[in-house]
Amino acid sequence: MISIIVAVAENNVIGKDNNLIWHLPKDLKHFKETTTGHYVIQGRKTFESCGKPLPNRTNVIITRDKNYKAEGCIVVHSLQEALDFAKNESEIFIIGGGNIYKQALPIADRIYLTKVHHVFDGDTFFPEINMNEWIEKSRHDFEPDEKNKYPFSILILDKMK
Repeated sequence: MISIIVAVAENNVIGKDNNLIWHLPKDLKHFKETTTGHYVIQGRKTFESCGKPLPNRTNVIITRDKNYKAEGCIVVHSLQEALDFAKNESEIFIIGGGNIYKQALPIADRIYLTKVHHVFDGDTFFPEINMNEWIEKSRHDFEPDEKNKYPFSILILDKMK
């Protein structure tokens, strides 16, 4: 199963200046719990914004740079190469950024979508989801609290067969 995991603002913004814009500990915990033990496929800029491989996951980085090296990671040069590398896994996670999401959306089976109920200024966007192609399997709504400044919802969307 090819899964996308993403946090998106109301205006589809996912980042600015190669950084996350909001800090939602509950969503970060969800991300960690969902992806731990799996392959996580990401673009080079997404990897560099994290600064290091995500622990307890097999980190796969996609870059056009044939000489790129990242300690503790698998480096490939296309989304297809990344998927081929992880083909024996039960679930593979696409974790960003914008260009990788755009390539992966047509072939994804599931989206773990955190919808942050706020509009943000940003320079990186998630592609528009055609909701006629997806079924909402679950939804959990969260109100702001002392650690999570914005209201948000965590949805699981499965592609219609």
